[in-house]
Amino acid sequence: MAALRQRRRPMSREEALRRQEQKRQIEEKRRESYELSKGPIDVPFCLLVLMLTAIGLIMLMSASFPSAYYETVLSKKGPQPLKYFTRQAVFAVAGLVAMVFISRINYQRLRGAAKLLLYVAIVLLALVVIPGNPLAHTANNATRWLGIGSLTFQPSEIAKMAVVLYFADTISRKKNKMQDNRYGVWPYLLILGVISVLMLLEPHLSGTVLIFGTGAIMLFVGGIRWYWVAAAFGAVGTVALLMFKGVITYGQSRIAMWLDPFIDPRGDGYQLSQSLISIGSGGLWGLGFGKSRQKFLYLPEEHNDFIFAIICEELGLIGASIIILLFMALILRGYWIAMHARDRFGSLLVVGIVTLIAMQTFLNIAVVTGTVPTTGISLPFFSYGGTALAMQLAEMGVVLSVSRQMKPTKSG
Repeated sequence: MAALRQRRRPMSREEALRRQEQKRQIEEKRRESYELSKGPIDVPFCLLVLMLTAIGLIMLMSASFPSAYYETVLSKKGPQPLKYFTRQAVFAVAGLVAMVFISRINYQRLRGAAKLLLYVAIVLLALVVIPGNPLAHTANNATRWLGIGSLTFQPSEIAKMAVVLYFADTISRKKNKMQDNRYGVWPYLLILGVISVLMLLEPHLSGTVLIFGTGAIMLFVGGIRWYWVAAAFGAVGTVALLMFKGVITYGQSRIAMWLDPFIDPRGDGYQLSQSLISIGSGGLWGLGFGKSRQKFLYLPEEHNDFIFAIICEELGLIGASIIILLFMALILRGYWIAMHARDRFGSLLVVGIVTLIAMQTFLNIAVVTGTVPTTGISLPFFSYGGTALAMQLAEMGVVLSVSRQMKPTKSG
């Protein structure tokens, strides 16, 4: 047996010195990264997050108390008009604690969790669509939740962060290989395809659009060839055209109601027509905080996907515009942080997270105002949903962690 063993070639002095130098450089980079991770967070971004979270909780309290009152008036504890607000506040506190904790962690440590989190997200999404799974919860003809009793969460929220983290980690390592379709395109399309299929089976179209869109943006920023971007836009445009022409029959009722919700204001067009009534009722200055009429069981999902309509009704065009400006400031500041990130991984990480918030905000407001066909998508920091809010605040912690290690900007 000893004769069959291959003798190890003795290491030359030059090779030993080279490896020693590599170890020294790696250790030096780790030490530098550790020191930089103690730097100050980006205060403007942090303040914008806190402002949107606080305003979101206040508006949720106003929008949800009629529904909460009527749902609990016959309960043993009696009416609980602050039921939704209280639950959301608990998750907000937990999310803020997570944000502070994550912001103090060196974001480089997240690389090790990228692949594991992606596997966990795919497994959880698969559990949701398994027929007869007792842990799966169904609401509004969609099975998107896992949990026991009232403790539920959406695996799609984990999948969003998993895609961002995995894409940022692997793209940042490949660099010039992103120009090669074998390494820079097909592996990522496979991942997006698997996750999209699982989410469409729930069905969860809006979540699929968010994840696919964010992944595509990260690939574009990562350096894939331009014709893939053109092909993606062409494919989306073709599908949209086929849907409008009626060749693709999926979602035809939503398109018809989007074009004119008042042709069936008591049926399929009810939600959008009530939303437009809410927005129109607010006028320039609004009816005043807490004085919405549509939230009294006229507008469905008034504290969830359509909370922006209540904002328009109570705060008017002026108040709604201020909230939109706050979102714009948050998104622009986030991209500014990405541009000044210390390395490619941090930059891609922030691009992915901020793109998620940007797409979700735009699509929600577009749906509520009738700019695009209705689909179930929530407004970040405002819509009711504990899992989503906690995850969003945790993601903001990642952005703040990256901001601690930003490159110094030139003054003057």
